[in-house]
Amino acid sequence: MSWLRSAFQDELDGVTQSLSELSGLVSGAITQATHALLTADLSEAEAVIAADDRVDEIQHELDARIIDIIARQQPVASDLRALVTALRMSADLERMGDMAHHIAKITRLRHPGAAVPSELLLTIEEMGKVARLISDKVGGIINSKDIDKALEVEKDDDEMDLLHRKLFTALLEPSWPHGIETAIDMTLIGRYYERYADHAVSVSRRIHFQVTGKYSSKS
Repeated sequence: MSWLRSAFQDELDGVTQSLSELSGLVSGAITQATHALLTADLSEAEAVIAADDRVDEIQHELDARIIDIIARQQPVASDLRALVTALRMSADLERMGDMAHHIAKITRLRHPGAAVPSELLLTIEEMGKVARLISDKVGGIINSKDIDKALEVEKDDDEMDLLHRKLFTALLEPSWPHGIETAIDMTLIGRYYERYADHAVSVSRRIHFQVTGKYSSKS
């Protein structure tokens, strides 16, 4: 029976590898989308938009593979928990890719103009950096299953929330000079970064649950 367990473990490792690949893709996507947004780079925005198809493809293939493993192996206890959790993590990672895709689409929509007013460039740059930090950390946690690092992601998300509030404060100023269209763009951009980070937090919580059988206490 040991060879059966070994074969099953290989399948579990393959699932983790695919999750790690997805994480790397969405981490790169948010970095590229941020740079395109800040520099009004159409070609880079188009690259992010096109690359999202690959994220969707990997997610769909992974979900089908997980369902097949569950059907064939009929796992129980921690093995079943790992596979069900992986299904949910793949959905969160795919949504992270969608958020980067949406940011890139705003860049494309406003080209050749810039979507971000000059006085908000630093705030958006910081949101991009926090998003990349969080997603890189999640990628490491997927492989290491380090629950202490998983809890850290929630604290990193607090920084994103602060930046999001800072952005909204600027948009609500009575002296806002850039009109309704730009205000709507910035509202959407801020929301996309916030949701990107929220899905990363969700992945970290699922890893905590996978390892411990309990959700992290912070909600």
